[in-house]
Parts: sequence; structure tokens; C-alpha cells
Amino acid sequence: MKKRNRFYIIPLLMLGGILWASNYNKTEKDYTPLETKLINASENSDNFNKMMDVLTHPRCMNCHPSDNIPKQGIDSHPHYFGMKGGEKDHGFEATKCATCHQKENNNYSGVPGAPHWGLAPQSMAWKGLTRKEIAEVILDKNKNGGKDLKGVEKHLTEDDLVLWAWNPGVNAAGEKREIPPISEEEFKRVVKEWIANGAVIPEN
Repeated sequence: MKKRNRFYIIPLLMLGGILWASNYNKTEKDYTPLETKLINASENSDNFNKMMDVLTHPRCMNCHPSDNIPKQGIDSHPHYFGMKGGEKDHGFEATKCATCHQKENNNYSGVPGAPHWGLAPQSMAWKGLTRKEIAEVILDKNKNGGKDLKGVEKHLTEDDLVLWAWNPGVNAAGEKREIPPISEEEFKRVVKEWIANGAVIPEN
């Protein structure tokens, strides 16, 4: 009886294994071809570089100095009148940034303006850093004001002071100020895609 039972059990086990294997077919979605990985890496690098083209442009960099002195113009010269960020990054009591810089540009005087005009915190000083180092600072909660990825995305794509870069008004001579190298819409797109893909910082 025991031998006869064995003859039944072994074929049943083999049949069960075949049925299980035949049902465990991965779909195309389960596979990530090497070509796709390379394309994604390339797209991520492209998005990152476009984002950094904006963040390292003087329109942004002038408010992220490493010496607490705001900069002006495409040549990033020190702010006239010896202005400094002070302890709270918005100037000193008698010379607050908001004294001259209102919530919008003044096209009569050439003084730029946007809500909460002021320097970035010293923890977010970018001058002298590489693109990779700037990105690391942006993602560091200990330096960016505790922002997670969603917070970083919201700041970069919705903050009025950041978006002022595409509406910088005119200078004292009435000349239009230079804007970043890509459009506001494209900047928002590449930031969102970069963050959606894990905010990976390319090695090169």
C-alpha cells in the first residue's frame, strides 16, 4: 500500500509544480529593460541640469550669498548702500529689505519687489558650491527649514519670490532684467519630474 501511495503522490507533486510555474508568468510591467533604465537616467540628468541652470542663474543666486551681503545684477555686484541680510536675513531694523522692496516691482524706480523679499537663510547659502552640493543643501531638512520633497517642490514651483525670477521688471535705466534660461513652465515641469523620480542627484 505504501509503494502504491508513493506512485500517486509523486505525479501529483510534479503536476502541481508545473501548474504553479505556468501561472507564474511575469508580465511586461514586471520587467525594466536596460534601455529603459538608461533613458530614465538620462532624463533625470537632463531635468536636474535644467533645474540647476535656473538655480545657479544670478536671478536666484544673488539672494543665496555666502557672505550675508545681497547681490545685484547679472554681474552679481554687492548691493548698493552697503546693505546686509542681518540676523534674520531681511536687513537691519533701520534698513529692512521691505523698506524699498515692496510686494511687486516698481517700474518707475527700477526697484524689484515680491512677497517676503529678503535673503535666503545662511544655511541655504549657495555661492561657491557645486551643483551637486547645492542640490544636497536643498534636500537637507536640517538646512532647508524642515521641508520634505513635497515641501521642496512647493517652494520651487509656487513661492512668489522664487517665481519672481521670470518677472523681474526693469532696472533703474528702464531696461528689462534678464530672466533664467528656461521658461517658468518648463522649470516647474523639470522640478516636478525630478522630485517624482526620487530627486536623484547625478554623479556627473
